[in-house]
Amino acid sequence: MNFYSINSFLQDCSQSKSLKTIKKFHAHIVRTGLIFFFPNLQTKLILTYATCFNNIKTRNSQTFTNLFKFLNPRNPLPFNSIISHFSQSGHHSLALQTISFMHFNGVSMDSYAICSSLTSSSGDQNLIFGEIMHAFVVKSGWFSSVFVGSALIDLCAKLSGIDDATKVFDEMPVKNTVCVNALLSGLAEAKMWNQGLKLVRKIPWLELDYDHFTFAAALRCSVGLSAMEFGRQIHGIVVRQVWDLGADVFLQSLLIEMYGKCGLVEKAEQIFSLAGFTQGMEIKRDVVLWTSLLGVYGKNGNHESVIMLFREMLDEGIRPDGVAFLAVISACGHTGQVDLAFEYFTSMAHDFGLILGPEHYSCLIDSLCRAGELEKAWKLISEMPCEITNNCTVAMWGTVLSACSECGNVELGKLAGQRALQLEPENTGIIVLLSNMYANHGMWDEIEQLRESMKGRKIIKDIGCSWVDVAS
Repeated sequence: MNFYSINSFLQDCSQSKSLKTIKKFHAHIVRTGLIFFFPNLQTKLILTYATCFNNIKTRNSQTFTNLFKFLNPRNPLPFNSIISHFSQSGHHSLALQTISFMHFNGVSMDSYAICSSLTSSSGDQNLIFGEIMHAFVVKSGWFSSVFVGSALIDLCAKLSGIDDATKVFDEMPVKNTVCVNALLSGLAEAKMWNQGLKLVRKIPWLELDYDHFTFAAALRCSVGLSAMEFGRQIHGIVVRQVWDLGADVFLQSLLIEMYGKCGLVEKAEQIFSLAGFTQGMEIKRDVVLWTSLLGVYGKNGNHESVIMLFREMLDEGIRPDGVAFLAVISACGHTGQVDLAFEYFTSMAHDFGLILGPEHYSCLIDSLCRAGELEKAWKLISEMPCEITNNCTVAMWGTVLSACSECGNVELGKLAGQRALQLEPENTGIIVLLSNMYANHGMWDEIEQLRESMKGRKIIKDIGCSWVDVAS
């Protein structure tokens, strides 16, 4: 038996996920001493065990602890490989257990192991372990590593808060573009778009360069704020620095979304048309680009254009996704083409094998309500699968309530309002819609009951506000 045959056998065990077989093999190589003869066999065995366990629980963790004892504590490379595998395969708790074993047994840790452990802390939602690793990083001097610093920023942004992530970034003695991107991503996820734009403006002052991730995060912030002038500046930098923009679908879709959010539909169409070429050759546009332009048309009220573009998309042989169907069903509802909305709704599952989600049912119900077909809308609601009904949003019931108020169907409107308030008892928007419906029909006793309910739960109606970009 040589290492190649053993390696082939372990690969077969990984594919079949036969835990019983790997345990028998483990017992055999321990009895025969083969586990000490081949230097990388222990690492391979641990990774095979991880693949065989479908749901690794605490009771199985002792198996790995015993296997770690066979590894040479003076060689950190096998441990790094194991941590990386656990982290990438989603076994974050085992990755954290491995790093704990390394620390307890004096195995030296490098930036690779530390970064993997911080990533697993984030994936496992383990803030306490992340804080322990943060303290270790500072004490051991690894804080000067830009890779470790970036992993810390990402951890803080996801678990601790964007303020802590900003503090880590400010305290880092050495910064690079990766660190900036980690903080920018956190700011964009937290919808702190104004702070994100300020950080982008700091990049030249920090003597750092932009890359694709920087451009993407900056455009996301521009979209969030509808900051047209800033978005145009980023677009100019992208054109100058990205030599093959046609190959970057993500950047192009963000540019389309940014111009569409600012109302520049023609500019979004230009980006879409240029996306069909890269290095002077015509290419097939990705479904993401088509969906981005569908969204632009829909948000700017060009509903007929949504339907036409969707048909063109099908003619081009592009397979639409759930987001594309959501846009076209909504467009059919806004143009009064309810039968066409039903046709696309049915085609989504039958012709393309896509899963109908609560948002698709909600969109079709909105189309029916717009056409005044409340009975059909209520019938569709009653026929929805249980898993869809349980995930219905307040917005869907609010749509039904609003339509019932306009059509004068008080009984259905009252029932829709009750369903919405069961999901969010303190939703002031639903309470206002119910109150308006009651007022239109002189139901003053019901209005008084709503007011008393709001006072008893100390519910206060939010004050409306808007954000407009004046000067970037």
